Amino acid sequence: MKVYLNGKFVEQRQAVVSVFDHGLLYGDGVFEGIRAYNGLIFKLREHVDRLFESAHTIMLKMPMSKPALVDVVKQSVRVNKLRDAYIRLVVTRGVGDLGLDPRKCKAPTVFVIADKIELYPKKLYDQGLQLITVATQRNVPEALNPQIKSLNYLNNILGKIEAINAGYEEAIMLSPSGYVTECTGENIFIVKGRKLLTPPPYVGVLRGITRQTVMDLGMKLRLDVREDLLTRHDLFNADEVFLTGTAAEIVPVVKIDGRTIGGGAPGPVTKSLRQAFQQVTKTEGIRVG
Repeated sequence: MKVYLNGKFVEQRQAVVSVFDHGLLYGDGVFEGIRAYNGLIFKLREHVDRLFESAHTIMLKMPMSKPALVDVVKQSVRVNKLRDAYIRLVVTRGVGDLGLDPRKCKAPTVFVIADKIELYPKKLYDQGLQLITVATQRNVPEALNPQIKSLNYLNNILGKIEAINAGYEEAIMLSPSGYVTECTGENIFIVKGRKLLTPPPYVGVLRGITRQTVMDLGMKLRLDVREDLLTRHDLFNADEVFLTGTAAEIVPVVKIDGRTIGGGAPGPVTKSLRQAFQQVTKTEGIRVG
């Protein structure tokens, strides 16, 4: 595997960063996860736009233009001779000293990894996922806005650890007020009749690119698509529940905190949205080359 690192492609074993890089020392940096399907990089410009927004908010000056980053992502897939890939695009504050001061970091570090990914086994897409609600609450936007895809994912990791320790693959995280936010790595949706509901960003939810794609597809399927505050009661009594994310795509959920959701199997709306999503990945994006 070849990894893009600060202007050139190097072998995986040579793709190393300094121990003084503030991305490593403090999680000071931003990232995007991107998918390529059959040589088409899905929503690439949207991912790059969001990366620039995250960087702007944390006052990290991007060392490359948007077109240059788009080209590097395309090259990363092409150089590794991949058609289907998961791409991790990362920009850190760069090398500094052992203090927090970002002014000590003179040049950002940029790297791009193009590889394969399987977040969940195929059987979970066919049979459905079981979730548990964990005690770790989602970061409040006033502390760390979830729209910043930063390298500091410890909040999510702590939630993931709780899920693993309890014997589950994934966990639901609540807001300090007890509302449903998202899972440790995916957005969450419920289906109730013809309504397709998902929590609003202000409770601590990332505006996921797959999330928005699913909302758009839901409207095309004539569903009543809304952002709304949700409680665990709403989840327990939904007709269907599913998760969305770049790596996960669309994953059905069949049980939450011991309560069976709907009929206990992936529902018709989830299946229809999965089919529609698979179709849109064939047309929306940028060709590798």
